[in-house]
Amino acid sequence: MTRLIPTILLTLAFALAVAAQSKDESAIRKMMDDQAAAWNRGDIDGFMSGYWRSDKLEFVSGATVTRGWQATLDRYKKSYDTREKMGTLSFSDVEFTRISKDAAFITMSWSLQRAKDNPHGKSTLLLRKFKEGWRIVVDHSDRKSTRLNSSHTDISR
Repeated sequence: MTRLIPTILLTLAFALAVAAQSKDESAIRKMMDDQAAAWNRGDIDGFMSGYWRSDKLEFVSGATVTRGWQATLDRYKKSYDTREKMGTLSFSDVEFTRISKDAAFITMSWSLQRAKDNPHGKSTLLLRKFKEGWRIVVDHSDRKSTRLNSSHTDISR
């Protein structure tokens, strides 16, 4: 029986760790769902609630690094100043890796459905757990754009 106690304790510790990770992953997924919902109703301020409200926030896109929450908000508002430009945001292929009890790494795909094009790409996110919940502290997003063209010309003749 004494040999069985360490095995039981180890199994219990593992189960508790898995439960904690599952709870954190659910909280992060909810935060991301809330961001997409805010974006899709045209609420950039609500979308930004998923980001760390700090001058140390980093957003990397293409050759540009934007530092700070306010600068990132201003960049979004300048780039997406109409509902047409915002389109409908969706996330897919979300992969969650817990780094520590208060840090996680996400890789994912994102897509904007718009009338004339379909910008999409990949993102890597570094998140930290704060008193107010999980927040993105580094966002690195690439972008590709697919033009949607209703008039197709056959040039194979």
